[in-house]
Amino acid sequence: MLEGFEHGYAEVNGTRLHHVIGGEGEPLVLMEGWPRTTHALRGVMAPLAQHFRVIAVDIRGMGESDKPADGYDKKNMAKDVYELVRGLGYEQVNIAGGDMGSTVAYSFAANHPEATKKLAVWEGATFTSAHLGIPAFPQPGGWNTWWYSLSHIDELPAKLLAGRFRHVIDWAIDHFAVHPEKISEEDRAIYAAAYDDPDAIRAGFAWYGAIHQDLADNETYPKLTMPVLALGGPLVIGAIEGAVKELAIDTRFVTVQDTGHYMAEEQPETLAAELRKFFS
Repeated sequence: MLEGFEHGYAEVNGTRLHHVIGGEGEPLVLMEGWPRTTHALRGVMAPLAQHFRVIAVDIRGMGESDKPADGYDKKNMAKDVYELVRGLGYEQVNIAGGDMGSTVAYSFAANHPEATKKLAVWEGATFTSAHLGIPAFPQPGGWNTWWYSLSHIDELPAKLLAGRFRHVIDWAIDHFAVHPEKISEEDRAIYAAAYDDPDAIRAGFAWYGAIHQDLADNETYPKLTMPVLALGGPLVIGAIEGAVKELAIDTRFVTVQDTGHYMAEEQPETLAAELRKFFS
């Protein structure tokens, strides 16, 4: 546990969420994505806690949070987080997320704009129609997002991967990190343990399996009016910028150099500095 932070648990929206909280100042909610937990945010939490009350959340199905049978559409997952922050006594928060955490953060802002002061996303934003065109046969050397298709086959992911998830962790780091050495053996073991259980695997794949409901919900949202920051590495910032401009009116973009898909671990100092500047 990081010095100055403590674990918390809350019964919200029919499930139990785990969060790690510390620091003083305006509330700042942080969330990460698959296959990660709040552990991935360790490098940004401490510096941000010098300026904000940081609330790092294991979203529904992640880490120490519950893994119910359903409810993995992002509108419902955003309701989890909304009830959490209201239970902590906050009427309005800053909110930020990476990868799958960005889809929940966006849905939070879209469904609860009055509770959202500013929104930041990195290495993602939300599902768009472009995701439906991801090829089953990627080009040589291209990104292979095999878990998208696997997420639509009931029960098979858990049968294949339970007790073997370390293979997924290592594969993902090798393929999507520019600096795999920054994700240590201890870190990899933590993630593997978090996802080895069949329920954890089912939940993680359910985040992707909800894509069609998420797309339908996204169509009903007006453009966001609060300030929105989007960050990405050189390979993805263009796609993220295009998506975010369709989602929000007041936007700004930052390209973070020398990082792959795991920005919070590969370039935590840069990410923390950009988030501090934006939310201050």
